[in-house]
Amino acid sequence: MGLDVQTWVQVSAFAGGGIAMGFGAIGAAIGEGLTAAQANAAISRSPKMAGDIFKGMLVGQAIAESASIFALVIAMILLFTKFSGTSYVTVAVVMAAGLSMGLGAIGSGVGSGFPAGAACIGMSRQPAMSGRLMTNMLIGSAVCQTPAIFALVTSFILLFTDFTARPVSPTWAAILGAGFASGFGAIGSGLGGGLVAETSCYGVSRQPLMVTPVTNVMLLGQAVTQTTAIYGLLVSFILMFKTFPGSGALAPASALLAAGLCMGIGAIGPGVGEGFTARSAVDAIARNGEATADLTRTMLVGQAVSESTGIYSLVIALVLIFVV
Repeated sequence: MGLDVQTWVQVSAFAGGGIAMGFGAIGAAIGEGLTAAQANAAISRSPKMAGDIFKGMLVGQAIAESASIFALVIAMILLFTKFSGTSYVTVAVVMAAGLSMGLGAIGSGVGSGFPAGAACIGMSRQPAMSGRLMTNMLIGSAVCQTPAIFALVTSFILLFTDFTARPVSPTWAAILGAGFASGFGAIGSGLGGGLVAETSCYGVSRQPLMVTPVTNVMLLGQAVTQTTAIYGLLVSFILMFKTFPGSGALAPASALLAAGLCMGIGAIGPGVGEGFTARSAVDAIARNGEATADLTRTMLVGQAVSESTGIYSLVIALVLIFVV
């Protein structure tokens, strides 16, 4: 039985919605579970702080939940919107939107759970710092959500931009590549940012007098971990907004799809690695504030070296788009 374009678009939209919510539920659930586990441990350590710890747990879980809410929004749009069936490009568009948001929510969901759980433990150790720990956790967790927001932006652009006037091939590959670049590219940055924020909360509870330098270096370290997600977003924008000449050959389409995969997957390791580096620096600053300048410099140099592999991926992705 033959299927027309409209049927394929509907099939792809349903599949994209399932992918968006399916993958989107993974990270948030893990992050929320980690937060609750740490809250239990914190309450057993300091039962008198049960009320504050419980509130901190709920706030932290709510932030981790936001990544899955983004995925839910995209899934609902895909399921209940009547998409145009005039071009097979739309088949790739709705699938790419689901992939971008689903994959992009994983790292942010897990990452946001790290500082939320650490804040709960910190409240049990330093009850007087509960308010400051809550603020530190909110800031750190919010930064962890930025890669998921990048993926959400990509999904919205895909869904609300008309690509039907473009040639089916290689546009279909460019669109899918854009979804992979933003989706995979958000995973490492979300996880890395969470590692940094987690240690910052531990540092504040361990040495309250060092709260300002610890928070400042946390934000600096998190900012660097976000750069590879930005590379993924950049490649996505190029793939979405650059018009490629129509071609029936397989090679141009393969190059564009590979560009998105290269940048997306290539961004995972640097984001996590930079998070390890910044986490160690924040922990050391909390222990020895006099070495803040040296530790910050070492952190930035170490992160720059980790960043180089993400830059290599960006270079190859650009070569695949503009040269090959």
